Amino acid sequence: MKFGKEYASQMVPEWQEAYMNYDNLKALLKEIQRMKLSSSRLNNAGKAAGIKRAMTLYRAFSGLMQRQSNYPISPSKKDIENQYILVNSVNRDGSEMYETTFLKVAEEGGECEQQFFRMLDDEFNKVDKFYRTKVEEVIAEAESLSKQMDALIAFRIKARKLQGVLDTVPVPPQPEPGATSDGPNDDEIKIQEENQKTVGGIKTVPLEILSHVKLNRTLETPTAIIKRIVPRQIGERFNRENLKKVEKQLSKAFSEFYNKLRHLKSYSFLNILAFSKIMKKYDKITSRRASTSYMKMVDNSYLGSSDELTKLMERVEDTFIKHFSNSNRRQGMSTLRPKTKKERHRISFTLGLFVGCSAALILSLIFIIHARNLLDKRGKTQYMENMFPLYSFFAFIVLHMLMYGANIYFWRRYRVNYPFIFGFKQGTELSYREVLLVSFGLAALALTSVLSNLDMEMDPKTNDYKALTELLPLGLVLLVIVILICPFNIIYRSSRFFFLTCLFHCICAPLYKVTLQDFFLADQLTSQVQALRSLEFYICYYGWGDYKHRENTCKASDVYNTFYFIVAVIPYLSRFLQCLRRLYEEKDPMQGYNGMKYFVTIIAISTRTAYSLNMSLSWKIISGIFSAIAAIYGTYWDLIVDWGLLQRNSKNRWLRDKLLIPTKSVYFAAMVLNVLLRFAWLQTVLNIQFSFLHRQTLITIVAILEIIRRGIWNFFRLENEHLNNVGKYRAFKSVPLPFTYYEEDEDHDE
Repeated sequence: MKFGKEYASQMVPEWQEAYMNYDNLKALLKEIQRMKLSSSRLNNAGKAAGIKRAMTLYRAFSGLMQRQSNYPISPSKKDIENQYILVNSVNRDGSEMYETTFLKVAEEGGECEQQFFRMLDDEFNKVDKFYRTKVEEVIAEAESLSKQMDALIAFRIKARKLQGVLDTVPVPPQPEPGATSDGPNDDEIKIQEENQKTVGGIKTVPLEILSHVKLNRTLETPTAIIKRIVPRQIGERFNRENLKKVEKQLSKAFSEFYNKLRHLKSYSFLNILAFSKIMKKYDKITSRRASTSYMKMVDNSYLGSSDELTKLMERVEDTFIKHFSNSNRRQGMSTLRPKTKKERHRISFTLGLFVGCSAALILSLIFIIHARNLLDKRGKTQYMENMFPLYSFFAFIVLHMLMYGANIYFWRRYRVNYPFIFGFKQGTELSYREVLLVSFGLAALALTSVLSNLDMEMDPKTNDYKALTELLPLGLVLLVIVILICPFNIIYRSSRFFFLTCLFHCICAPLYKVTLQDFFLADQLTSQVQALRSLEFYICYYGWGDYKHRENTCKASDVYNTFYFIVAVIPYLSRFLQCLRRLYEEKDPMQGYNGMKYFVTIIAISTRTAYSLNMSLSWKIISGIFSAIAAIYGTYWDLIVDWGLLQRNSKNRWLRDKLLIPTKSVYFAAMVLNVLLRFAWLQTVLNIQFSFLHRQTLITIVAILEIIRRGIWNFFRLENEHLNNVGKYRAFKSVPLPFTYYEEDEDHDE
């Protein structure tokens, strides 16, 4: 791999604008090279004539040069370099900057080389300034974490004292690797000893730290809200339960802080390497030797000589291993430096196997339908009314997963940092191959079930359908649910639990703090209304229907029709409540406008559902009006807010200033497609029917179009989120700290 591509692949995506622009400098060097080549061709003719004379002179004076070999006849390497460039440190606006003076401007092509060094200086000063700023930030953050650790150690002692554990504290033995111990460590014993000393008010007693701090109470969970309302005694605050929460918070904060240090160190290394590479290219193209001089400046600068990061990393490692890993270095380092996930060949092989099986099953299904002429059988209508809605559920789920797999592929291709945006734990995020593997695996199972249950006529002997095959759809749904909630570490347990956690937060909205992954999943559910209705039909069909005769009375049931409304509204209601929660916490009016969008959509969905159940003119007009308002509102929000497009004064007219996809027509095509698919609901209001399509087939097609629209929306929504992070250099999660010092709190209030 060429250095340019390797350099780009190892960048922190959100910091890419802060890195040295290697490509621009390389392009300028190519321009210098072209000028040198054209100049050399013009001079070749004159040089050829002087070669013979030069060789004669060389032979004549070779003896003289050998006799004087003990005396230097040429300048040293350093002197030669200094004849080309001079690098000086200057002070501008109170900050140290570097300037390179090119001494050969008068030579042919010298102006272009001077421009190269100006650009090189600009890039280096940008990198050095960014690095200084980030190092100052992490030093301040390290000081804050140090105070948090002081409070934690005191908290541990206080919690154990309240439980009567620390009446007599022996010095604990050195723990074995991998062993755990509840006893206090050396620092805690030291604090105890300090606490017993008489200080006469001159020195702060370490245990008294707790009188200067308070526990931060977040309202992220329903339990936290209740605890906020109900007053608690001081003894209840310093208990084991709170201690574990504090330790978990600080452990997470240290892990994230260490990850930041690693990325910052990588930033320094990559940029220094890039400057070295570009200077070597310059030397090669111009036949000058300026790299040593310039790189000496780089090595002596803050970027190259600062060792604060190394010291901080050592401190963090020692603290984390001692206080959060029971002095087990292997365990501590595995937490601080989780292993990078590797692609496995068996994933690709199994994926190919399932893709082949799915394709073969689809072809088999088509051939069997035509060979048996199943579309003309008497039981076709009965099959479409009863079995088709059951199997269409799997089509919706598989299609959505395929779209998500495609999203991951293109996010990776255009360097959208989706694991950071979604908050995936490092090493647990699924690749597009793994998502496609699960998708085609489920598709193969569903298609196998369809082929096994393709009978259109009852058994003439028993006068019903085969019970075993009729139960296949239900069995497959139960299998999916069992796998989803399986506690064992199989089939991507971390991803399954992450999904279930987000799903639970969506269901319980607005009781949980709203994060991006929660409202992103809620948005996905709004595109799966028909799948949720299929689940409702499963319950009705197998619970109260006669599945052996493929008969049901669901649509005649008032309970079913009531839940037909409720199921369609639940995803939008969840999203609406999430917007209200964010409006309350963030005081951002945009959340209120977003909530109004979902409220109007709830009315539109309800009126459309009422019209589908009661085909009256009044419901048709009402549903049409509200559906039009919801579609226009939703389209505007998609394009303007979620995607950040249609900016008239942007560099890319009618798009936005920054685009990840180089082909602009893709954005215009996506906007047009989004508008068209947004108005797919017209079919339900206008009651458009096709003689060659069953009503259930038409409903399925409209649902599929909405899932495709959502898949397109997903890519551009995350692209816009990523670009917002890039603009703010936001590359790390902010982890809330458990303690607040009263002095800091007062300063904050002021």
